[in-house]
Amino acid sequence: MDGGLQRTACFDEHVSCGGKIVDFHGFELPIWYSSIKEEHLATRSKAGLFDVSHMGFFRFSGPDVLQWLQGLATQKVSGITSGRCAYTHFLDEQGSIIDDMIFSVADRQSVIKSQCWHWNNHSETVILGVPNASMIGVMKEWFNKYLPESGVITLEDLSDSTSIFALQGPASEAILSEVLGDNNVVAPFRAQAIEDNDMGLKGWIQGTGYTGERGFEIFILNEEAPRLWRTLLDKGASHGLVPVGLGARDTLRLEKGYLLSGQDFIWPQLDSGDSTLPEGFLDRDSWQTNVPFGLDMEHDFIGKHRVEESMKTDTPRWWGLRYLGKGPLPRPGKAVFSDSEGGDEIGWMTSGGPSPSLGNCGIGMAYLEGASEGDKVFVQASPRGRVEAEIVRPPFI
Repeated sequence: MDGGLQRTACFDEHVSCGGKIVDFHGFELPIWYSSIKEEHLATRSKAGLFDVSHMGFFRFSGPDVLQWLQGLATQKVSGITSGRCAYTHFLDEQGSIIDDMIFSVADRQSVIKSQCWHWNNHSETVILGVPNASMIGVMKEWFNKYLPESGVITLEDLSDSTSIFALQGPASEAILSEVLGDNNVVAPFRAQAIEDNDMGLKGWIQGTGYTGERGFEIFILNEEAPRLWRTLLDKGASHGLVPVGLGARDTLRLEKGYLLSGQDFIWPQLDSGDSTLPEGFLDRDSWQTNVPFGLDMEHDFIGKHRVEESMKTDTPRWWGLRYLGKGPLPRPGKAVFSDSEGGDEIGWMTSGGPSPSLGNCGIGMAYLEGASEGDKVFVQASPRGRVEAEIVRPPFI
């Protein structure tokens, strides 16, 4: 691999597990260990362990930090109490989505208790956010642009010192309980400092993930990561736990209809124009993504005017497509039509592929005009023909 690529703290663990290493946003990460399908089905039926340490980790603190972030976010941040997590978009001044993010709210004592990251701030409330891997620098610059000149709000980038694991699947609770104890089995979208455990591990844990399954995301210092990775796989083996690569992470999120930054939307300032999609097609606002959470219109936020305008018009919105016919799989960049021959072009696919959970049935996501759940449409899957599909509201399973 190119010497300029970064490695997570568990790179050697991935190699020893047989991981097929690829370049992903400047990181050497496993695309799979056994196969995408096997890892996908194992996560759905038992459990999967993901190294997502390429993701970022930000800490915001200061007086009124909730109100400050709320002015930038589509989520009503002030309504998220300590120990809870939430999802949000961040829009630019024109209303285009820059990125999406899961964040948690913590009180001062919880942050001190985590004992992992240097802390000398007197803020009573802290926000911990996880920006997408390719967007860490962009989001850091954007947040800094809006920090008060007085310095009362601070942003700390803890990404380089932090490892993040996602333990996902029906057996994840039992595995986590065995490794870190029942006191660290947090509820969905809850968060806390890691409590006392037999490993002596410190850090942060959230009931979140990118698979749609019950699961947890664990934040620890890099030096502790290999030990925890090995322990989870060892203790989890009897529960069917397997290491999972980036390939299955994508098929799992697709089955649940989760947005992928840079693929299902892209900030215009980062759009290279080399996509097969029409120019500017991925410049989207929160209403157009059709995501049923993370958008609160009762507060003011940057870019709100565009969302309001979209809500008044028949703008294209993001829908799921499930194949009814046979043919080449749905893929990003494929046009969608209203009829099997001729007809109106009503949109384009942004994500697509086989669904392992549905017997490899073709599924995908597309921005469509004038679409409704249950409508029949046709995907231009190849130059020679179209495949009939049904519009659905995700998740697919």
